Amino acid sequence: MKKREFFDFITSVPKAEIHLHSEAVVSTKTIGTLYKKHFDKEMTKKELDNLFVFSNLTEFVQAFITLQKLFNTPEDFVLLFDDIENYLKENNIVYSELFFSPSSFIRKGFAFDEMIAVFDKCINAIKKRSGIEIKILVDVSRTFGLENAMNNLNYILANGSKNIVGIGLGGDEVHNPAEIYEPVFTKAKEAGLHVVAHAGEDVGPESVWNTLSALKAERIGHGITSIQDEKLMQELAAKKIPLEICVTSNVFTKKLVTEAKDHPVKKFFDKQILVTVNTDDPAFFNTSLVNEYWILHKELGFSMDEIKTLILNGFDAAFCSKQKKSAYKKAVEEAWLKKPTE
Repeated sequence: MKKREFFDFITSVPKAEIHLHSEAVVSTKTIGTLYKKHFDKEMTKKELDNLFVFSNLTEFVQAFITLQKLFNTPEDFVLLFDDIENYLKENNIVYSELFFSPSSFIRKGFAFDEMIAVFDKCINAIKKRSGIEIKILVDVSRTFGLENAMNNLNYILANGSKNIVGIGLGGDEVHNPAEIYEPVFTKAKEAGLHVVAHAGEDVGPESVWNTLSALKAERIGHGITSIQDEKLMQELAAKKIPLEICVTSNVFTKKLVTEAKDHPVKKFFDKQILVTVNTDDPAFFNTSLVNEYWILHKELGFSMDEIKTLILNGFDAAFCSKQKKSAYKKAVEEAWLKKPTE
């Protein structure tokens, strides 16, 4: 199938995206607006370009924190959610779980409840306007240590927003192993929250094992170094633990692969691991969810039937009710009936 035909068709199919960092959906227009608002001058092209320059995962994390510095009031998130809504609509994403990393904002004086109030207002408005369902996964963060992570969880539990469905663990995987955060994840699960964690992105398969054993994570963000451990892949497949795969992101951060064609996602899929497709940080990597599916089809040899399975996997791995999953998947099957002949 030619690229234009593929893009048009896959765009027409309803999709889920469950590994998407909210701040990294920001548009260059919003970046410029926030920069001018808070620094009272125009952002130069060089400054904008430098924001997206990084050569490894550690530098990327720093670039992400730099981006967060442009948000200086909770109301700034309203502009961000305009970008999020546009992105979701352009890709026909009908269900999304957004990571939100509050640590840097709280450290500079933001109140958690004020931020979530803005999030709730925007999420509810998008649902009413566009019918798109958005849920929040709060990244309690491994970058700032255990006490910070526990504080973030306590903020969540005190807040009680129905849009927050769980917690995640992002940030510096190298220096902050999963087991440090076991008390946070145990408390979260006891409170009825879902738990996910980045693992096997910048550290070997032992990081994934630790995340499964210590944190009891329900999904693994990235998990690409699992390819180095046959027993681990068998475990992921047997227990139907989803991998949140972000091909372009992994190519950019260069830990395991430098070209899409070398990504292990097809091997995971062929070993019956529940693979989902995501962008991670579309503004940083100049990608979209539809483009990620194109890469899987064009560069990694996924057939159209396999692409459909991946789309369905996104809903199967989502933290929504069985009834909603069934309705979303039925809509996928109906849209697939209009697939062009190859």
